[in-house]
Amino acid sequence: MADLSFSTDLRWQGTGREGQGAVRLRGKEVSYSAPDSIGGKGSGSSHEELLISAVGVCYSGTLFGLLRKKGLPVSRVGIRAEGAVIGYPMQSKFFRLCVSPTVEGGDVAQAKSYEQAAAEARDRCFIGKTITGNVQYDVGEVRVLAAE
Repeated sequence: MADLSFSTDLRWQGTGREGQGAVRLRGKEVSYSAPDSIGGKGSGSSHEELLISAVGVCYSGTLFGLLRKKGLPVSRVGIRAEGAVIGYPMQSKFFRLCVSPTVEGGDVAQAKSYEQAAAEARDRCFIGKTITGNVQYDVGEVRVLAAE
């Protein structure tokens, strides 16, 4: 099996909360800085949003594929990803990340099967595996919406 390699280009200017940066993702630039809620510039995304987005993106694709593999009806998966930091400001640590999926085009009568698949997807998502052991990684409410 071959190893994979990924790269991206980033730039940063300024110190701590006063700084701001940008990352180039597939030809598109995304700016980031510390959130204004902690005295940062609040421009673009925050480091925290980028982390939970990375996990959420991996989780959504993993869950969708797993639902299809299990033969559970699905037309689209939406994810609400939330993270929590503790010990701010002196000993900040990203503490918890929770993904809460909404399955569109599902079979409401099989809600338990969707919940089981959601938990299994958490354990299979390779970006999520990266934070496991360092960050509490949970699946929140699993919503199943029937096809219209």
